[in-house]
Amino acid sequence: MSLSKIIRNRREELGLTQDQVAAQVGISKPYLSNLETAKTKNPPTDRVLRGLEGALGFRSGELMRLAHLARTPLDVRQEHEMLEQEVQKLRSILKELLTSGPRKPTGSVDLDELYRRLSEPPAAGNVNTIAAGVLVPIINKVAAGYPHNFTDLDYPPSIAEEYIRCPDLHDPQAFAARVVGDSMEPKYKPGDIVIFSPNTPPRSGDDCFVRFAEDGGTNFKRYYEDDEEAIRLQPLNSKYPAETYPREQISGLWPAAFRIERVARR
Repeated sequence: MSLSKIIRNRREELGLTQDQVAAQVGISKPYLSNLETAKTKNPPTDRVLRGLEGALGFRSGELMRLAHLARTPLDVRQEHEMLEQEVQKLRSILKELLTSGPRKPTGSVDLDELYRRLSEPPAAGNVNTIAAGVLVPIINKVAAGYPHNFTDLDYPPSIAEEYIRCPDLHDPQAFAARVVGDSMEPKYKPGDIVIFSPNTPPRSGDDCFVRFAEDGGTNFKRYYEDDEEAIRLQPLNSKYPAETYPREQISGLWPAAFRIERVARR
């Protein structure tokens, strides 16, 4: 969630007006409104961020940390987050070492046995270890209906206003889009976020983000290879017909990797 949404959501949760918060922080109401809608050209100063932390009940330095991270280039931010994951892993190892690690007959920790245990692959079962994955940009809406222009919101590749962490996904070109329309119901509903993996080869029967060569329009459908010359795009909603296109009219087929849905519908 962006810094602007975090500030707005907290203010609304506390039942405070923009006038009240602006007065406490010492800024104008229009400036606060621009902050909450991400319309400010420059990020807020540390003084303003400290004032917002106090007025909205954030921990000291919490908003400043988020603002500083937002100014950090994406590749540096991803490396920082991966290092944080490694630190958490090392902390868990240290905790096991100090509490329940294997012991020698003398009572001291058996480091060789502990290393062997930590090096073993996880035991088979119904729970798999999930890797941290990558930050995936949410770049647009994909029409689960008729072709919808795909503009990337005029951002460079992999840059967006919103990101989502997708566990166990490591495609650096992965992107997410929100579903609109109902042609992919009941599996995909309007508002669901679908994450696509461009580096995963599509297979007949996959649900794919489809890009058309002629106008750059896009669609979200289940695709089938009827023959070497044609591609069929099949809605999941039976009230919509399937459509067949010559292969040369399709410039991109990127399979869906994950779906994130809202459990409580508004």
